[in-house]
Amino acid sequence: MAIANVNPTRMELTRLKKRLVTARRGHKLLKDKRDELMKQFLEVVRENKALRESVESRLGEVYDNFLIASAIMSRQVLEQSLMFPKYRAEVDIKTKNIMSVNVPVFETDENKSDLYSYGFYGTSQELDTSVNRLSGLLPDLLRLAEKEKSAQLLAVEIEKTRRRVNALEYVMIPQFEDKIKFIKMKLDENERSSTIRLMKVKDMMIQEARAK
Repeated sequence: MAIANVNPTRMELTRLKKRLVTARRGHKLLKDKRDELMKQFLEVVRENKALRESVESRLGEVYDNFLIASAIMSRQVLEQSLMFPKYRAEVDIKTKNIMSVNVPVFETDENKSDLYSYGFYGTSQELDTSVNRLSGLLPDLLRLAEKEKSAQLLAVEIEKTRRRVNALEYVMIPQFEDKIKFIKMKLDENERSSTIRLMKVKDMMIQEARAK
């Protein structure tokens, strides 16, 4: 820190005091933002954990049904049944703002009338169950993607905010305080020097007056 390069004037002292006040106010605001981001982040992580456990459990059920279907049906019939899917779902991607962080929001438009791309003759009920359960998972899969991405974006913003808080708390604010202390010390020294000079001049004038 180049304190020696600071200009020890009252104008510079006033300027640094204003910057110190601004830095302290910014530090408080950033700390409040960091704390709120952490609160939002933990909430998203909790929701993400619960949703992931639910999705993984239901995907396991889908997989079990599909295994049974593949055991009952021939491989050729199974592949032909799933070769040309009719089911379509449109996903609309929007965003919402959480503490200045834009996180994604996925909205789906599904047409479940074309859920099955095959005839029911020659296929097993387990395949129908597997396809039906898998299509029912789509909204939760998209919600899980939302939470995963939201947690990632919030974590990045928390780290950026934390670094700014630390830079203000451990670098900028101490620098301003040291500079202000240095200028005050210099101004006090100058004031004492001026007082001493004035007293010496006064003594010299008194001595000259007595000599005359």
